Amino acid sequence: MRKFVAALAAAAAATLYPFAAGAQTYPERTITVVVPFAAGGPTDTVTRLVAEAMSKDLGQQVIVENVGGAGGTLGAGRVAKAEPDGYTLLLHHIGMATSATLYRKLAYDTLNAFEYVGLVTEVPMTIVGRKDLEPTDLKGLVEYAKANKDSITVANAGIGAASHLCGMLFMSGIKTPLVTVPYKGTGPAMTDLLGGQVDIMCDQTTNTTKQIKGGTIKAYAVTSPERLDVLPDVPTTTEGGLPEVQVGIWHAIYAPKGTPAEITERLSKSLQVALKDQNVAARFAELGTKPSPEADATPAALKAKLEGEIGRWKPIIEAAGQYAD
Repeated sequence: MRKFVAALAAAAAATLYPFAAGAQTYPERTITVVVPFAAGGPTDTVTRLVAEAMSKDLGQQVIVENVGGAGGTLGAGRVAKAEPDGYTLLLHHIGMATSATLYRKLAYDTLNAFEYVGLVTEVPMTIVGRKDLEPTDLKGLVEYAKANKDSITVANAGIGAASHLCGMLFMSGIKTPLVTVPYKGTGPAMTDLLGGQVDIMCDQTTNTTKQIKGGTIKAYAVTSPERLDVLPDVPTTTEGGLPEVQVGIWHAIYAPKGTPAEITERLSKSLQVALKDQNVAARFAELGTKPSPEADATPAALKAKLEGEIGRWKPIIEAAGQYAD
């Protein structure tokens, strides 16, 4: 009789607290990380490196699913509606913060629709141009852009993409609106820059370093406070006279709202382990970035970052008057 009562109690507990029971044995199956952009782009590259390292630590495969569209909001919206069991995650970049202003009718509440896992990395941006563009340095590019504002073209990977945000910051910094050309992804934008169909672009080092080193595009500046080890000959925007054009495209992992704290903490610890992986560090270095320090790969640090970045970008976007809806 006692065994029967105990079994009933256990069954009731599992029914009332299914997530608590699941959290103790998590993970038991494959985890999917949604990347809200196309495969092969900078965020996809970062995600696949981290996912591989987390797979080793968690003992279960962590796979990547690309759900692009609407500046990353389609993929984010999908995760916001997913079962909060730790098996569907989101790896998004700075667009998580800027979409809160760019999209005036979002299908989710950015600050309250997710649980926070931690920051992954902050990728510097580069201001680059087609290889035969006339200016030879950033000051010259600014003068050229102002003199040809109605004809010079600025490529980006679509509204809300990192290249779009950096382009807006560049135009804000030089106080001159330029002709923007949006593409459906970073790949097509870079292809046209290589082909000379567009003039300039501001994009992550994960997407431009190879082309800069190969001499197929012209590098004008990096948007970091200091020069990068991977691109030591490329000056900073501060050196070029645009100290206000500093931006890093930070990436972070989120889970659906309601995911048990035990699971988000397990994921955060796994992320911290992954960011110390030698292969991750080496590949990040090749791409011009570094893993986030352990103190930043936490739920609290990510929440503070997201709140601060929403506040930073809101006035910039409103001043530009460029909305996605």
